[in-house]
Amino acid sequence: MINTVIFDIGGVLIDFDWEGFMRRMFPGRDELITELDAAVWGERRWDRLDAGDDPEKVFASIIAHAPHREQELRKVFANVGDTLKKRDSTPSWINGLKARGYRVLYLSNYSRYVMSKNPEVLDFVPLLDGGIFSCDVKLIKPDREIYAALAEKYNLNPSECVFIDDLERNVTAAREFGYKAIHFGTLSQTQRDLEKLLEENKE
Repeated sequence: MINTVIFDIGGVLIDFDWEGFMRRMFPGRDELITELDAAVWGERRWDRLDAGDDPEKVFASIIAHAPHREQELRKVFANVGDTLKKRDSTPSWINGLKARGYRVLYLSNYSRYVMSKNPEVLDFVPLLDGGIFSCDVKLIKPDREIYAALAEKYNLNPSECVFIDDLERNVTAAREFGYKAIHFGTLSQTQRDLEKLLEENKE
């Protein structure tokens, strides 16, 4: 039996479009974008923001890998909220599941800094029954401990939960912990996969 649905947020309940954001900010400058991407995402430096580290320390670490691009990187940091966009389908998806008796939670790698740059994109969060943002527990997916923290906080039996994420490594880690899990590719595919799983795991 499944009684709880757990959602990732970025790439699942809201759009996260880093590539489009960068191309809008630096049109036609593909080499620059490649250089900035390497500084931001190399060695998973940006993950430290999601893990709750001090933003200025994270930014300093990123800039250290491309000091001649500090101006452009600061522009990226200041406007990063533009990577995020609401999905019209999200409130009805959450409410539909809750109306059927499922508890609906979130488990998201997310930083307070990014939240502050686009808070309205998370206006659906009060519809959910709770959850964990990585920055608040200083853990990030796919660390096993963040899945354990959610289970402990909400007294979950992982075998009675399904977790949905757009990154395969996070889905794999959830399954290894004991959750059922679905890899989000498209909304229609994920909703079909979820309904199939819920039907197979009724009382």
